Amino acid sequence: MACETDIWLVMLLLFLAANCIQLGVHGVSQVPCLFILGDSLSDSGNNNHLPTSAKSNYRPYGIDFPTGPTGRFTNGRTEIDIITQLLGFGNFIPPFANTSGSDILEGVNYASGGAGIRNETGSHLGGSISLGLQLANHRVIVSEIATRFGSPDVARQYLEKCLYYVNIGSNDYMGNYFNPQFYPTSRIYSLEQYAQALIEELSLNLLALHDLGARKYVLNGLGLFGCTPSVMHSHGTNGSCVEEQNAAALDFNNKLKALVDQFNNRFSANSKFITIHMAPKANAHGFLVSDAACCPLGCIPDQKPCNNRSEYVFWDDVHPTEAWNLLNAIPAYDSIIDPAFVYPMDIKHLVDWEAKRVLEFTNGATSQLSVTE
Repeated sequence: MACETDIWLVMLLLFLAANCIQLGVHGVSQVPCLFILGDSLSDSGNNNHLPTSAKSNYRPYGIDFPTGPTGRFTNGRTEIDIITQLLGFGNFIPPFANTSGSDILEGVNYASGGAGIRNETGSHLGGSISLGLQLANHRVIVSEIATRFGSPDVARQYLEKCLYYVNIGSNDYMGNYFNPQFYPTSRIYSLEQYAQALIEELSLNLLALHDLGARKYVLNGLGLFGCTPSVMHSHGTNGSCVEEQNAAALDFNNKLKALVDQFNNRFSANSKFITIHMAPKANAHGFLVSDAACCPLGCIPDQKPCNNRSEYVFWDDVHPTEAWNLLNAIPAYDSIIDPAFVYPMDIKHLVDWEAKRVLEFTNGATSQLSVTE
C-alpha cells in the first residue's frame, strides 16, 4: 500500500509540473481575472491589520511560501493559490487589503480568516470580514474597474468572463453553531435547519454576485471538520473524528450540490456553477499523520514545526498543509484523476466554456482600455 500511495503522489506532482510547463509556454491565463471569497482557507493577508486573533502573518506560517509569512494560514500555498497557477496566472491574486499597485483587472482576494456566511460568525475572535462585507468590497473593485474601462457596460462584459471562487461555511459551524457559549444558533436551529439557513443566505450572496457580472462560479463544499485536530482534541476522542460535526458538513454539501443544480437550471443560458467535494481519505494517499498538527498548540510565533510537512494533513490544529492543498487543488482543476471530486464538471472545463469568446473579448477590451488611458 505504501508503494501505491507514493506512486500516486508522484503522478500528482508530474501532472502539476506538466500543467505548469504548458501554462508557462502559452503565457496567458485561461480567464482574464479571478475573484476569491472565503475564509482562512483562502485568506492571503486581509486579516493582517484587523483587530482579531485570527492572524497568521508571522513565522512559522509561510515557512515554505516564496516570500515567507503573508497572512496565509498554512506553511505554503493555499488551494486557490495552486489553482491560480494552474489557470496560468503569473502572480497570485492580491488581497483586497493590499491592492495598491496591483493589477485589479486580474482579480482580487477578499477572503478573511474566521469569516462565515453569517455576519456574526467569527466575532468572538475579534472580528472578520463576513461574506456580505466581502461582497461590499467587491462592489468597490467593480466600480474601480468600470472607471478604468470608462464604461460600466464594458466592465460588466469583462467581469462576465472571470472566474469566481467561493470557499466559506466551515466557520459557521466551528466558529458559531458548535460554540454555544458565544452564539445562540444551536438553540434556534436544528442542524438540518441551520444548513438550510446557511444555503439560503449563501444563495442571496451568489445572486448579488450575479447582478455584478459573475457568470462562472466555483463553490467549495466543506471539509470534514470533525476530523481536525482541534475538534478531536476538544472532544477528547483520542484521534477519532467527531461524527456529529462531519454529518453537519455532509448535510451542507448535499444542499450545496442541490443549489448548484438549481442555479444551473435557472441560469442555463449564460452561467455555470460547479461545486468541489471534500478530499479523499488522507491515509489512502500517502499522508502518514492525519490526527495531529505539524505546528501544534496554536502555532505560536517562531514555533518550530515538524520537518516532514509533506506527510501531514494539518499544518496547525485547523488548517491543512500545502501538501494537502495540492492534493485538493489538482483534481478540482482537472478531475481526470478523481472524477467524483467535482460536480458537474471540473474547473478546467468550466473555464473552457466559451473560451474562444473570452479571448476575443479580452483582446478587444484591452485595446479599448489603452485608448481610454
